[in-house]
Amino acid sequence: MKVYVVGKKEALSYIAMAFLLILCGASFAHLYLEDPGTKSAAASVRQLPIYSVETEEKKVAISFDAAAGADDTDQLIEILGKHNVKGTFFLCGCWIRNHPEAVKKLYEAGHEIANHGNTHADMIKMDEAGMEREIMDTHEEIKKLLGIEMTLFRPPYGSYNDQVIQTTRRLGYEAVQWDVDSLDWKEQGLEPMIRQVLDNKNLRNGSIMLFHNNAKYTAAGLDRILTGLEEKGYTVVPVSELLLEGEYTIDHAGRQYPTTPTK
Repeated sequence: MKVYVVGKKEALSYIAMAFLLILCGASFAHLYLEDPGTKSAAASVRQLPIYSVETEEKKVAISFDAAAGADDTDQLIEILGKHNVKGTFFLCGCWIRNHPEAVKKLYEAGHEIANHGNTHADMIKMDEAGMEREIMDTHEEIKKLLGIEMTLFRPPYGSYNDQVIQTTRRLGYEAVQWDVDSLDWKEQGLEPMIRQVLDNKNLRNGSIMLFHNNAKYTAAGLDRILTGLEEKGYTVVPVSELLLEGEYTIDHAGRQYPTTPTK
């Protein structure tokens, strides 16, 4: 067996070359593993709910989340009726069980009834089975009480991830958020709440507005808000009348677009 003897400088050169090859190999491996082209489309595309809708019509949707309290139900129905407006009420199962007569009043007044989960729990902390129970327990409550099938769902706290949206759609629901938050839940005062809606930079055709059914200033400010929207030329509709039918896409901001241009 032959033994090759190298000098000190040559040895250092070989060591440096070997180290460089190791680094290069690691770098190429890193690039390959992180290359988006090696991932499936499903894994790389984030699942989003609908925050607003692309439309040339000057219309917006009004929605109310209901998880606690029903004292303002009659007043909300009266004010909405005064303006000939139908809203969408996202109801929690616990609210339905505690206030079945209020649910019936809303439905009989022509307002849209939608799903807000069973216990107002943060669904991203659940497994898929837990998510399904949250949605379907409320679905069955309303089906038993009103005999209708709901199709719209809003995750409690507006909290969601890909699995929440995928589970929602698998169960035949459309997940809906909002792009105009009244911030009524912060209870900062009547005038700030009204300005927060009417002067909101996001307010435009296809906006979805968020209120809460029993927040401190909501009922007191609703008449002026609806009047202000009318003065801006908006027609206020329930969420389902705003959403697009057929095939659609959702952009990075959650705005729903038709897949083909509207003629």
